Amino acid sequence: MSQLPATPIRQVFLILLIAGIFGVLFWNLYFFVPALLGAYTLYVLLRTPLFFLTERWKWGTKTASGVLMLLSFIIILLPFNWVFSLLSSRIIALFQNSDTLLLNIENVVRKIEAQYQITLLTPENLKSLSDWAVHRVQHVLSATVNGLGLFVVMYFILWFMLTEGKKMEQSFFEWMPLRHENVLYVRRHLNDMVWANALGIPLMGVVQGLAGFLIYWLADIPDPWLWFAITFVSGMMPVVGVSLAYIPLSLMLLANGAEAKALLIVLYGFIVVGSVDNIARMWFLKTINQTHPLITLFGVVAGLQLFGFIGFVFGPILIALFMLLLHIYHKEFHPKT
Repeated sequence: MSQLPATPIRQVFLILLIAGIFGVLFWNLYFFVPALLGAYTLYVLLRTPLFFLTERWKWGTKTASGVLMLLSFIIILLPFNWVFSLLSSRIIALFQNSDTLLLNIENVVRKIEAQYQITLLTPENLKSLSDWAVHRVQHVLSATVNGLGLFVVMYFILWFMLTEGKKMEQSFFEWMPLRHENVLYVRRHLNDMVWANALGIPLMGVVQGLAGFLIYWLADIPDPWLWFAITFVSGMMPVVGVSLAYIPLSLMLLANGAEAKALLIVLYGFIVVGSVDNIARMWFLKTINQTHPLITLFGVVAGLQLFGFIGFVFGPILIALFMLLLHIYHKEFHPKT
């Protein structure tokens, strides 16, 4: 009677054991996934200046790591925190009295309908839309508060990544169960993926936010910095993009009788900001290999649900990582195709 080979059985058993332990750990520590993603993202962005300071200028690893972490907090995280805090505080204030918000929206819609003799929304559709928006925004804000609380954990992880960077990288890539050429492929594309998403997506928002702020300031729009923040966030979304900012603003102006300003905002948003968007995307494609718009769109939707506002960056990274793993699986087990 033939016996089952012992080596494959041990291998399968060990894989199942590793997968089971990983599942238990992930289930109990999934709350810290945004912190790990944020730490890895900052590590990739700070990796080159870290090696420059330690190898070229002969700084100590801990000194260089501390300085870079401080600079990253001032240059990257403080502006992001200001934008998201501004949006969160205003949105929370609006949605604390959802009935008042619904009444204001209905008044705006009814003014436009009465003035131009058109029908935009029925009362039932307006109520359903408002209830859905309240639920989704409350979920996003809850995730945002949790995500902001993970900044301390993120920097704690980042400290160890920076101070033990080369050793960590060497161990990680040695442990990967892939052929050498595929390990090199992963190493190269992981960094490209982070740069494309962590730098390209926010830069698109900044460029369009600044372009929008110019017209908000010149047209004397109330609270232009709030609309800058809205334009910045919506500018990071592909397809619909900044139309989520200038169309609602123009409708509000239209309802208040400022037809000239409303027309100016729509034309400026469609022509100028739209042109800035196209030019910026062409430049990013040539320089940092921007992620496909569908990956960005699905990543933003998933990231908002998981991490709140900070998911604008981490969501596309997760989607891009998933696509990279699928591609690596194909290269590893279908090497001839």
